[in-house]
Amino acid sequence: MANVVIPDAVLVKDYMGGDEGSLSILIKRHQSKIYGFIYSKVSDRDIADDIFQDTFIKVIKTLKSQSYNEEGKFLPWVMRISHNLIVDHFRRNKKMPMYRETEEFSIFSIMSDNSPNIESQIITEQVETDLQRLIEELPADQKEVLQMRMYQDLSFKEIADLTGVSINTALGRMRYALMNLRKVIDKNKIILTN
Repeated sequence: MANVVIPDAVLVKDYMGGDEGSLSILIKRHQSKIYGFIYSKVSDRDIADDIFQDTFIKVIKTLKSQSYNEEGKFLPWVMRISHNLIVDHFRRNKKMPMYRETEEFSIFSIMSDNSPNIESQIITEQVETDLQRLIEELPADQKEVLQMRMYQDLSFKEIADLTGVSINTALGRMRYALMNLRKVIDKNKIILTN
């Protein structure tokens, strides 16, 4: 006789009806996938064990209270519970990872202040101004496509629809716009970096 695989939804229903063994089958069936997911996020066996247990405590409480309503979606539901518990774990333990100072590694190499200082803000604004001036020099059709793509974040399909041209034409105009910008930048030896 072939082994009959009982669907998750049936096992959940049986467990909610009082058959304790059904939950055991569900846990065994999905244990490696759920535990693997948790471990991949926390990288610590003890923490993964705790979160795995907490996940199934929540599952049991929800099923016992008869408030489970994820018809046929048991595994994604359990994965969502474990994901939420992982997030809770990291929120509770907002601490810097441990780093040890060695000859090859200094804590100062990972500590940096990425907030822009006034000098870099001025440079960025100047680069933006220079770039805008260069874009104004482009032929109208190229300028239009470049601005729609770069500043309005439109897809080439959307650009083609709005300008009444084919996608290939829109792509071509963008290509020529970039080539023309490069020529002007090279010719005038403009530096557009901050």
